[in-house]
Amino acid sequence: MNTLTHTDFHFPGQKHVYRGKVREVYTLENDIMVMVATDRLSAFDVVMPKGIPYKGQILNQIATKMMRDTEDLVPNWLIATPDPNVAIGNTCEPFKVEMVIRGYLSGHAAREYKAGKRMLCGVKMPDGMKENDKFPEPIITPATKAEKGDHDEDISKENILKRGIVSEEDYAVLEDYTRKLFQRGTEIAAKRGLILVDTKYEFGKTKEGTIVLIDEIHTPDSSRYFYAEGYDERQLKGEPQKQLSKEFVRQWLISNGFQGLEGQKVPEMSEAYIKTVSDRYIELYENITGETFHKADLSNIENRIETNISEYLNK
Repeated sequence: MNTLTHTDFHFPGQKHVYRGKVREVYTLENDIMVMVATDRLSAFDVVMPKGIPYKGQILNQIATKMMRDTEDLVPNWLIATPDPNVAIGNTCEPFKVEMVIRGYLSGHAAREYKAGKRMLCGVKMPDGMKENDKFPEPIITPATKAEKGDHDEDISKENILKRGIVSEEDYAVLEDYTRKLFQRGTEIAAKRGLILVDTKYEFGKTKEGTIVLIDEIHTPDSSRYFYAEGYDERQLKGEPQKQLSKEFVRQWLISNGFQGLEGQKVPEMSEAYIKTVSDRYIELYENITGETFHKADLSNIENRIETNISEYLNK
């Protein structure tokens, strides 16, 4: 199946193109940004060699839906979605931190905890916890935004302020928005029979100085979900939790000897395995949104996207 792994558009008034691990952002005149969600798959901060069918559409549609479901709490950058893979919004200056918030001891936090650490990003984690236990209250564990190709790094609030990455005044807003969004995300997930375990939010500042939510929100790439049904039972028995996230890809990579470390080679993903990943992302979409997924036309993805964006911009 066709996938979108790279774009090379030239829109009227185009000033700059930024290519992230998954998204490609075109900055235009009049403070407009066009964000294209590709089908690239990133794990351990490494982009996999092959794309996943429908992944970009899924991420974009979850993120834009969740932005609309939270815009009463936190302003965001979004203006329009003229194509299943595209979001158009206001140009912002991104903050160079990712606001990671964790309600449960899972993933990276659990790996650090197992290694004997009890401090994560300057935040104390209680003793006596098991993997996937709920924290007494959600903890914020920020990460510095990596420049291309580098790993994001854990950082404490104190270091962020000390290094002047974010001002104290702005950081207070980021913390407040992060907690509000996580609470709303938790409520949305609960209605779908899910637990929002952890997630990350990114923010930017408009030219008017307004702090807004940017990038993605509550997607399986930025968040981890558990199924609520059977959670307590699995914890009591010490069994792994049933998850909705791309953790299943990370676990597959780990089992095939890859964790993004120097000298390690990305294992070959067969067409059959790629299809299972695509199917899993569709399952994620339908569970997270409570809506049926409608597959976009893949016959000529780039042409479809360019036409839809151009038609929108011409209006």
